[in-house]
Amino acid sequence: MQWTLVIPLKPLVRAKSRLAPAAGDALRPGLALAFAQDTVAAATACTAVRDVVVVTDDARAGRELADLGALVVPDTPQAGLNAALAHGETVVRATRPRAPLAALNADLPSLRPAELARVLTAAAAFPRAFLPDAAGIGTTLLSAAPGTELLPAFGAASRARHRATGAVELPLDGVTSVRQDVDTGDDLRTALALGVGPHTMKATAGLVLVD
Repeated sequence: MQWTLVIPLKPLVRAKSRLAPAAGDALRPGLALAFAQDTVAAATACTAVRDVVVVTDDARAGRELADLGALVVPDTPQAGLNAALAHGETVVRATRPRAPLAALNADLPSLRPAELARVLTAAAAFPRAFLPDAAGIGTTLLSAAPGTELLPAFGAASRARHRATGAVELPLDGVTSVRQDVDTGDDLRTALALGVGPHTMKATAGLVLVD
């Protein structure tokens, strides 16, 4: 099964606000872009992925991510994360109504293509499935099989919310890079310890995170 991934990305000036105390507000937009670049690069390199759609209104991010092979779609609803994902789903299925879809976070700078492929292979067994984040509270990936609505419920406590909508939680080990999103300084430290992609490596060169 070849998946289409839908990745939402806020305008960079508003992205990753919780990183500001640790990394500084001036560096925050560049870090958000670097995370997204490494996420998209790893996703496009994954053998289970057919294509990647990024939903964003940020012109700079759109250019950079298109250069990495993503199809960039404007965030027409401008009504938050879940609305952006639903819009991306509509765009994809307007031309490929039976496409298997997965929503993926844009802040996975340690993402490994082989681990992503393992998650998507496991998800293919269910109409809808999700992978919880490293903290065990949120969600980093939500999948929908062909002919099934994505029904995204990202946001606070999305692990419980996705489970409540009937999505199956994937009990996988060895996919740490797909779970490790970055919202805080501690998250970034963990991602750096795992090993990050070249864009994040460059963006964090010389960066001293404040405790």
